[in-house]
Amino acid sequence: MTDRKHQQAPVPVGDMVSGDPPVPITVWPVPAPKTGETMSNAMGVRLVHNLTHPSDLITDLTAGPQLARAIIAAHRRSHLQDARPLSWDWHTATLIVTGWPPNQPTEPGDFFNRCHASLVPGGCVAVLLPHGDVVLPVDVITAAKKAGLAYLQHIVAADRPPRRGSHTQLDIHTDVLILTRSTAQHGGRDG
Repeated sequence: MTDRKHQQAPVPVGDMVSGDPPVPITVWPVPAPKTGETMSNAMGVRLVHNLTHPSDLITDLTAGPQLARAIIAAHRRSHLQDARPLSWDWHTATLIVTGWPPNQPTEPGDFFNRCHASLVPGGCVAVLLPHGDVVLPVDVITAAKKAGLAYLQHIVAADRPPRRGSHTQLDIHTDVLILTRSTAQHGGRDG
């Protein structure tokens, strides 16, 4: 049996966007979420299959049943986090998925500190943002970095896939920021 405590985060693929260091950007052709929900079923399936292995624990902080369905279908384990502030009892997870702002009544820095403490080394936080606000992803990434998480990948979700050789306008609906807890074993914060 493989020791899952020190798994590496998935190796991202795709084009690069500026950052320190540069971060890969990937386009996922998945449907937009319904009003009041965080993601579509296809997005839930992609997140679970791309960022976890069988029997990994996933903390679900999303609105809607899509991620829970994907977790069950992929034979992963889940912890559905209650939105009440007193239920801030998270388990150590390989993946934490949340919409933004999170349902938790807390400051972004406190939220990401909790995520950092709740992730296994090499685990990821997937933050789903509605596309359109150019400042919001920067604010989220800044708060996550201050908590010791590293910016691993940027996923752009669009209703239809891009076509090679054509300049098709993508109908982007969601930005997914993948943040990770480093596997570095040193005294201070990692990331």
